[in-house]
Amino acid sequence: MPTPILLPDLRAGTATLSAWYAELGESVMEGERVVEVLLDGATVDVLAPISGRLLEKRVFFGDRLAAGMELGLIE
Repeated sequence: MPTPILLPDLRAGTATLSAWYAELGESVMEGERVVEVLLDGATVDVLAPISGRLLEKRVFFGDRLAAGMELGLIE
């Protein structure tokens, strides 16, 4: 069953997606950075919640993001 990659509550309004570190179909390890978001001029890495393969990207460069938003799926 796919596991979502969620944007954590960063205690500040909205963030913007600035980069994906993994490509579709690529293997990722739990705790590895998979997404970078820009928040008030600082970059924040979002880590893989589990080890697996990146199944889906649900947001893309420049998208505005909110806490709890599903960024992608890992299976």
